[in-house]
Amino acid sequence: MAMHKSSSASSLGPGGLDLSKAFFTHISGGEPPSTTKRHTKITVVGVGNVGMAIAQTILTQDLADEITLVDAKEDKLRGEVLDLQHAAAFLPRTKLNASLDYADTAHSDLCIVTAGARQNPGESRLNLLQRNVALFKHIVPPLAKYSPDSIILVVSNPVDILTYVAWRLSGFPVNRVIGSGTNLDSSRFRFLIADHLDVNAQDVQAYIVGEHGDSSVALWSSISVGGVPVLSFLKRQQIAYEKETLENIHKEVVQGAYEVIRLKGYTSWAIGYSVASLARTILRDQRRIHPVSILAKGFYGIDGGEVFLSLPAQLGRAGVLGVTNVHLTDEEAQRLKNSANTILEVQSQLGV
Repeated sequence: MAMHKSSSASSLGPGGLDLSKAFFTHISGGEPPSTTKRHTKITVVGVGNVGMAIAQTILTQDLADEITLVDAKEDKLRGEVLDLQHAAAFLPRTKLNASLDYADTAHSDLCIVTAGARQNPGESRLNLLQRNVALFKHIVPPLAKYSPDSIILVVSNPVDILTYVAWRLSGFPVNRVIGSGTNLDSSRFRFLIADHLDVNAQDVQAYIVGEHGDSSVALWSSISVGGVPVLSFLKRQQIAYEKETLENIHKEVVQGAYEVIRLKGYTSWAIGYSVASLARTILRDQRRIHPVSILAKGFYGIDGGEVFLSLPAQLGRAGVLGVTNVHLTDEEAQRLKNSANTILEVQSQLGV
């Protein structure tokens, strides 16, 4: 007969120290998921380029038993679903629905919001944001009503502020409202570092945190390749490196989306894979670490207000399980606080 360690014993280090408490600051809320087989349903709101890239990636990766797409444009919505349904012979068996009615999103495990207004020529960022807040008032409450136990994942931009808005409108506990945040930024960061060092990006551990935008923060001090801390390794080997080189890599990360938009008109595939990775971690309770937008108040010295920004968070079936206690330099900590203040300044003008 196979012997199994108890879950409590396996997390204890020498002297009975609970190692999980040393690595994470845990967030209360949510019970461990049932081990019984369950029907998994995902709703995607918005069938633009981003929404469809997400839906298509989730579909091909067999992450759900049922996917419901919602959009205000009926013809576009029906056309997208028909196009996917015609590929049924080449795809995992997944039920696909298209609806204008949020009642059809009922009992979703994960609700992904990609809908958002586009910026008009000459329009201020604040005015665009206010239009998106008005749009969210029609989207989030019905999602929360019909799927009160779901997790809401916001992808619409500006993602940090709209995740805050979704949290306020939903009435959900803070662990069940998440923004895609800098999960994709961090992927770009890992790719650029890997390209610079000529290694595989999957062997690079690196995070971009803070705002999904110009004030994001690159955590250079915690980068490792194959488990080796990069900056301390360079110092030990007396290998010179220029801070300007590091800053240029970060600038490439920030400008990455703008460059894709300039070249092809929009971004889609990378965010599709990024959000699918979040869906997999959440729905399969994988407890992986992702830099995503969460309520940051109380972490890393951020205490100025209820601000959502990206921190390395452990995700699972209950949503956000904890925040990783990554060591920050004084400069990184200050930049993260500055990023929080940048978001709060805009957020304070919304009146939500």
